[in-house]
Amino acid sequence: MSLKASDFGKVAVLLGGRSAEREVSLMSGRGVLEALRSRGVDAHAFDPAERDIGDLRREGFQRCFIALHGRFGEDGTVQGALELMGIPYTGSGVMASSISIDKVTTKRIWLADGLPTPKYLLLRRGVFERKQVVAVPDELGLPLIVKPAREGSSIGVVKVEGYSGMVDAVEQAAQLDADVLCEQFISGDEVTCPVLGTGDSARALPVIRIVAPEGNYDYQNKYFTDTTQYLVPCGLPAGEEEAIQAMVLQAYRVLGCRGWGRLDVMIDAKTRKPYLLEINTSPGMTSHSLVPMSARAAGISYEDLCLEVLRSASLDHPPEGGTA
Repeated sequence: MSLKASDFGKVAVLLGGRSAEREVSLMSGRGVLEALRSRGVDAHAFDPAERDIGDLRREGFQRCFIALHGRFGEDGTVQGALELMGIPYTGSGVMASSISIDKVTTKRIWLADGLPTPKYLLLRRGVFERKQVVAVPDELGLPLIVKPAREGSSIGVVKVEGYSGMVDAVEQAAQLDADVLCEQFISGDEVTCPVLGTGDSARALPVIRIVAPEGNYDYQNKYFTDTTQYLVPCGLPAGEEEAIQAMVLQAYRVLGCRGWGRLDVMIDAKTRKPYLLEINTSPGMTSHSLVPMSARAAGISYEDLCLEVLRSASLDHPPEGGTA
């Protein structure tokens, strides 16, 4: 049975937070808040960086739309708090969230399930030595990508073109995370594919092909410029979009994700083989964000997308007599 706006009760839109992606989260949350209110939902902004999260229960909130990104919002911490309070929330549960934010753990699970992802090396801050850092290109080739293991929005991501750039790139990433991921660079088409739903009912939305200035899809080009092109329909050769959709559904399900998510993929220009890069379990909902763009191509408005995600709010461990 489809829930009406009045059935949702008092809804908190969690936004802002304490991660490096705070500003993006504020933009996402404001968009979601306006959309839900426009459809008659009793929705209220709630910033966990400025409020005691226990206020959610004290003030009678009945479900939460998580528009937080990165640490303390997308990593299982807020999800765990909401589980303890018994307040259903959008997106993946505690374990799937904590796994998915860690790019290395995610890769290990995908590889164990036979899913393709670029080769990588993990460097741990305080453990690796300079000689190990400069030797990374011997294993992965050049150019390569260096990134923090647990950040989003391309924060701290550096494309290393030569041996001389390795130390600075790793030091930059290590300022953001104790674990630094060095990853094989895949040259070719960059695409992303959102997923809505849970388990067997999950479905992939249209694939978006991203054409960024000089191939640099960084934080600035993601959120604050209009020069990046987003192509949907993606214009990929026949059969490729369907193959990517099938792959991302498998990748989403094997991590135990639910509700919604977005997976990023690189397609090797020479072999046309797709490689999974990462998954976002609390995707952006700004004016530049990709899930709303893909949903629109599938005939789903921003407002309807927000309502569908809110309807999926649930708990890993519902109270006695509740529903998951």
